[in-house]
Amino acid sequence: MSIRLLHGVHVPHRKNTAESVPTRMPPPALVTIPMSMNIGRPATPVVKVGDEVKVGQCIGEAGGFVSSPVYSGVSGKVKKIDKMLLFHGAVCDAVVIETDGAQTPYEGLAAPAVTDFDSFIDAVRASGVVGLGGAGFPTSVKLKVDPDKVDYICVNGAECEPYITADTRTMLDDAETLVDGVELLHGYYPKAKVIIGIENNKPQCVKKLEGLLSGKAYAAVNALPALYPQGGEKVLIHNTTGRIVPEGKLPIDVGCIVINTSTLVALTRYIRTGMPLVEKYVTVDGSAVKNPQNVIVPIGTSIHDVVEFTGGYKCEPKKIVLGGPMMGVSVPDDSEVVVKNTGAILCFDEHDAVLPEPSNCIRCGRCIDACPLNLMPTEIEHAYAAGDAVRLGKLKVNLCMECGCCAFACPAHRRLVECNKLSKAMLNKYNAQQKAEAERKAAAAAAKKEKEASAV
Repeated sequence: MSIRLLHGVHVPHRKNTAESVPTRMPPPALVTIPMSMNIGRPATPVVKVGDEVKVGQCIGEAGGFVSSPVYSGVSGKVKKIDKMLLFHGAVCDAVVIETDGAQTPYEGLAAPAVTDFDSFIDAVRASGVVGLGGAGFPTSVKLKVDPDKVDYICVNGAECEPYITADTRTMLDDAETLVDGVELLHGYYPKAKVIIGIENNKPQCVKKLEGLLSGKAYAAVNALPALYPQGGEKVLIHNTTGRIVPEGKLPIDVGCIVINTSTLVALTRYIRTGMPLVEKYVTVDGSAVKNPQNVIVPIGTSIHDVVEFTGGYKCEPKKIVLGGPMMGVSVPDDSEVVVKNTGAILCFDEHDAVLPEPSNCIRCGRCIDACPLNLMPTEIEHAYAAGDAVRLGKLKVNLCMECGCCAFACPAHRRLVECNKLSKAMLNKYNAQQKAEAERKAAAAAAKKEKEASAV
């Protein structure tokens, strides 16, 4: 596999809120905090109806190794514990809290005792921090690797999606905490070079962090071309270290760890103060929003409450997206809530919400040129239409990171990303069936051999 970022795409940046210093919104009357906000097992509620809770209090214990605890970002009373349908289709428990408006901090908050690598990992797990710029992978699992095997720590400040500026404000407003986090990581991974990758359309961030890191030989800021998807994990690794993550491998297999800027700030804040992850910097923007801005939001706050805090809708939104327009998720209405990895709430009017109708492929090859991982979206589309899972495997469809470059570049408006997602599901189902069949044959052969041996 080769990576060619110069064949990404120039998306319109639309960083309308880059100068918007985040405002902390007061707690809404009600928050609904899901127990599943990460890849892996959901948390288990540890409170019951009627309990009084405070800011920073644990309300959900991690449900396994690949899991993360959940904390309350408000003070108030637990109204109910209910099942919640998440926007991606899963169902989990959710703690509904009726807030009292006081935002009383939990008495047990204290900076954790971190004395060695193991206690550092324990603190990361206890912080409730997951990947805040991506899929929500528990940070404790990502960091629990042999420090001697880590050559590079790539701090992802690319923020390459249009509209979103939450990480930009984090790098500007919490720069000292971010640099403190860099020093913290250097202490536990002393052989690693720490590189903060930032797109060069954020010169203020580059300048500020370069100044704060001056004299630290183990750390550097790398100003990267403003080409999407610069913030993709494999792309960032390649463009900051020159290394390539092979198919089926993880960043640590090539000596790298990737951590988002906001993730590192939240982790550092917990280790220094004891305050776990209870709130999020969120960009609120889009053609249906009256006053686009950045907001600090208690986790579990509904989209409706957040938008109302900013001044409400300019018109009825026809599409609401959690995250960026390239990789975000469209949700059915504004009752959905802000979770740990929500970076933006984008609300669009009818003009911006309607997608052009797809037409026939004109064989121009722009989707292939656009793909940073050298995949062939048109061939994947044909293989999927033919139900050819073997061909999909040969086309390396599982390498697709669903960045959307192919669909963005397509003049025929083909639904290429959607097709790639369906193709990956088809291939994974086929592979699972093949594995099950192989295991069945192996078991039958072993049983036959055993029967023949006993008959002798």
